[in-house]
Amino acid sequence: MKKIIALIFCALTSASVMATLPPLTPEAQEAATLAKAKTAYGDRVGAFQLCQAQNRVAERYKVSGTAAPAACVAPPPFVAPVAAAAAPAPAAPAAK
Repeated sequence: MKKIIALIFCALTSASVMATLPPLTPEAQEAATLAKAKTAYGDRVGAFQLCQAQNRVAERYKVSGTAAPAACVAPPPFVAPVAAAAAPAPAAPAAK
């Protein structure tokens, strides 16, 4: 019973600590965006490589007269995400 109470206490304490974290700085936000983009690109490359491996296996066991496996589409080269545009310049006052 003591372990359950201790676990609940730790969970509630950690939840309150996580809720009070400050927002990310712009540099940290850009780094997180870049990491997210790199991860997504890595997933696309992995899917392409998996498709190629599946096609090699399918070709090995293909029965004559059946259709060829679907072609794999290579992902485009990695392009880093564009940083958020700077705040727009204030509008010029109207001339009287």
